Amino acid sequence: FLSVTEDLVRRRAEHNDGEIFSLEEISLHQQEIEKLEHLDKWCRDLKILYLQNNLIPKIENVGKLKKLEYLNVALNNIERIENLEGCEDLKKLDLTANFIGELSSIETLKYNIHLTELFLVGNPCTEFEGYRQYVVATLHQLKCLDSKGIERSERIQALQNYPEVKQKIREQEQAYLLKRAREKEEAQRRMKERKDRKENQIKSKLEFDSPDSLQSKENHQAEGDREQEAWRTVENDEEDRRFWEEPTPYTPESRLETHRYIEEKRRAKDNIRESRKREKPPQTLVTADGKVLNVNVPKLNFSLKDDEVNNQIILDLAVYRHLDTSLLDVNVQPTYIRVLVKGKPFQLVLPEEVQPDSSSAKRSQTTGHLVVSMPKAKEIILAKQKVSTSVKYSDCNTPQKNARSVQVEKLEVDPSKYSFPDVTKIIQEKDRIGQGPIRLQPEKIRETKKSYDELENDEDV
Repeated sequence: FLSVTEDLVRRRAEHNDGEIFSLEEISLHQQEIEKLEHLDKWCRDLKILYLQNNLIPKIENVGKLKKLEYLNVALNNIERIENLEGCEDLKKLDLTANFIGELSSIETLKYNIHLTELFLVGNPCTEFEGYRQYVVATLHQLKCLDSKGIERSERIQALQNYPEVKQKIREQEQAYLLKRAREKEEAQRRMKERKDRKENQIKSKLEFDSPDSLQSKENHQAEGDREQEAWRTVENDEEDRRFWEEPTPYTPESRLETHRYIEEKRRAKDNIRESRKREKPPQTLVTADGKVLNVNVPKLNFSLKDDEVNNQIILDLAVYRHLDTSLLDVNVQPTYIRVLVKGKPFQLVLPEEVQPDSSSAKRSQTTGHLVVSMPKAKEIILAKQKVSTSVKYSDCNTPQKNARSVQVEKLEVDPSKYSFPDVTKIIQEKDRIGQGPIRLQPEKIRETKKSYDELENDEDV
């Protein structure tokens, strides 16, 4: 059975930043809870508790919630009212659509002096003759029963006939309890028959998978698989039809049985789906002879561009905008690229060999696209543009072949056009060592020009 867990309570306490000790309100509806526990220890300050549409058979472990004002346990399997004496501040109790037939159990609510609203509609006890008069006369603090206000005249009249009404209620309760005992026996018989059918199905399946049948299946594999699948489908359809068409009374047992049957079918479908995923052959990405294939299992749009300026290949893959990046796995190889999108492979053979170690992958913040930049392995050296510089040699008679060996001292630089650092004094000025980057100083450049004029031109150099 499923019970209230700490993880469940913390998840449902997101409005309180996941803290449960200071919770004042929590909603645990439609959680398939079959046992109510722990809340009186974890959440002592609860004022509002929603537990509707679960499978709770008994009210328990809420008696220590002294501050509880509203308890909603509608659409559960509760058969009697109990264990609420400790809820001193309880003002509203909703027991709609349960299986309360022991109406006399409402007498335990006498101790909840602040209780003003009670909902019992949809319970078997509401069909008892004198039901409303009995409740109104028993619980003097009530102001509203089943969404209908209680007038003072109604309570006076109910108290006048209270002994007779109480006796009638007791008699109807006994008849109902006998009926419930028969229903429980019938439910046990039905569960035993279902269990026997299931065991027979397993036995027949084992016979189908016996060595003789396995030998025949080896001879007729495809046909045997189809027959087995068809047989199982017909069997499941027959079981579903029998379960849903069989008339059963509306009882806590039948409600629980229906829930477990649906849950069992859902798990069986999940197991079949998982087994089919495992049986499905993996996608072929590389052939036996080593040929890489182009694959696009996620069916995404993409573009592959050759960026000649930067000597690289760019892949733009249109992955889903809101897809988490952790679900993407990029693998760049020299001749191809592979991207796993939620486990589905996208693979593309590249037109040229690239450098995997220098490649980079980024996500677009606007479109969510995955952009992979892959530098080419063969670097293309582009021709450098000629830069015209105003350079004139101090000696016009120097041969052309020696022009490349001309030293810096023989160049004249116009400081009005260029601002170069004074590289000639990097070593000479020792006081500049360790003082950071050299700053551009046009004044010193002009002084350098003057020093160039004083140098003598040595023809032997």
